[in-house]
Amino acid sequence: MSKKNTRHQFKIYGWFGLIIIFVAEILLILNNKPVKTFFTPIVWTGYILFIDALLYKINGRSYLVNRRREFFLMLPVSLFCWLIFEAYNLHLQNWEYINLPENMVIRIFGYVWSFITITPGIILTSDLIDSWELFDRFKMRKFTISKTTLNFWIIIGALFLLVPIFLPRSSAQYLFALIWMGFVFLLDPVNARLGEHSLFIDLRSGKINKLFSLFLSGVICGVLWEFWNYWAQTKWIYTLPFLQNPKIFEMPLAGFLGFLPFAVECYVMWVFVWFVWRKIFR
Repeated sequence: MSKKNTRHQFKIYGWFGLIIIFVAEILLILNNKPVKTFFTPIVWTGYILFIDALLYKINGRSYLVNRRREFFLMLPVSLFCWLIFEAYNLHLQNWEYINLPENMVIRIFGYVWSFITITPGIILTSDLIDSWELFDRFKMRKFTISKTTLNFWIIIGALFLLVPIFLPRSSAQYLFALIWMGFVFLLDPVNARLGEHSLFIDLRSGKINKLFSLFLSGVICGVLWEFWNYWAQTKWIYTLPFLQNPKIFEMPLAGFLGFLPFAVECYVMWVFVWFVWRKIFR
C-alpha cells in the first residue's frame, strides 16, 4: 500500500489545539484579561498542535510524533532568531508592542511564549503544504550555480545585514526589507556548501516547490498573525516611515509582502542550526 493510500489517525492533540483556539476566541469576546494579554501565543499554540496532527494524518509522520527532538530544538531556535530581528528593530523601530503587562516577569514570559511559536508555525505549515504536492508539477529551466555564485550571494547577504546597522536610523528605517532577505542570501548558500537542503540547489535543478510552499506558508501565517494580533489587547503595531495605508488589521497592505521572504528566512536559519546541532551532538 502506498503512503498516499495509507490511513493514519488524526492525533487527539490536534482536536485539543482546535479547542484551544475556539475557547480562546470565546474568552477574548468575554473580555477575559489573561486571554486578552496572551491571546496570540495561546492561539498559535493551538494552531501548531492542529497542523502537526494534520501532518501525521496525511504522512504518518509529524514533529510531535516522530521528530520530537527537532521540534523541541526549534522552540529556542525560534526565540533566538526572533531576538535577532528585535535587536535590529531597536535601531530601525519599525514596530512596537502596546498594552504590555507591567510585571516584568509576566511580560518576559509573554515574549518568550510568543517568540517560540514563530518558526514552528512557518515550518509546519510549509511541510503541510508540501504534503499536498501543490507545487510539485511546476518546474523552471535548470541553470548552473557555481561555488563562486554561492560565495557571491553570501557576500550580498552579509552586506544586506550589515548596511542597516551602520546607517543612521533616519535612513535605516527604510531598509528592513534588506534584513528580511539578508539571512536568506547569507545562509542558504552556506547550507548548500554544507550539503544541506538549499533552495539555491533546488533552483539549479529546476525545482521551485519548496520555495513556493514557503511563500504560501508565509502568506497563511502572516494573515493569521495579523488577524489574531488585531483582536488582542497586548499586541504589536507598525511604525513604518512609509506606506502606512491602506491597512489590513494592524499591518500596512504592502507589509504583507514581507511575510514571503520572512518564511524563507525562518526555514534557512532552521536548516543551518539543525545541521550545526547534529554535528555537535551526533
